[in-house]
Amino acid sequence: MSRFLIEETPLAGLKLIKRQVIKDERGFLSRLFCREELAAIFNVEKHIVQINHTKTLEMGSIRGLHYQLPPYSEIKLVTCLVGEILDVVVDIRKNSATFLKWHAEVLSAENANSFFIPEGFAHGFQALSDNCHLLYCHSAAYVPHAEAGLHYQDPKLAIKWPCEIGALSKRDQSHPFITEAFEGLIL
Repeated sequence: MSRFLIEETPLAGLKLIKRQVIKDERGFLSRLFCREELAAIFNVEKHIVQINHTKTLEMGSIRGLHYQLPPYSEIKLVTCLVGEILDVVVDIRKNSATFLKWHAEVLSAENANSFFIPEGFAHGFQALSDNCHLLYCHSAAYVPHAEAGLHYQDPKLAIKWPCEIGALSKRDQSHPFITEAFEGLIL
């Protein structure tokens, strides 16, 4: 019996994973990852090679929209362990039917949902509460010279951030706006 319910999203390959939470008087158990149970979506040639934990202090803060350039593109499994976020994913795959379309879901400690983000997507989030903790499982190590991003306020994306914009890193503020020259990623 799988402890995961996998739901399709409007962006091909992007999946919402609803984790089963087993509760008793002591608290709960929730499986975050099981390669065997997620084999249908987690490419057998890709393995989790890096796990990161972030803490975002203030509601309204935004991180993203980040991605790595090929050949360092990565699959991400994103889970909110504490707090609540609006997780936003943008399709940047060249020739995709949903190129530059975005999809968002609320991820929280309470709803026990995760996002499976395949290669070819930019990812970011806005904290909907203070002190949000996220766990990121990556299929590729971070490569500084391969990092890239989209501007969180790009009018071509028109992302509807639900809260007033709070804290941003200098890097995220400086991501470029999309121009006609942006063709997307070839994977």
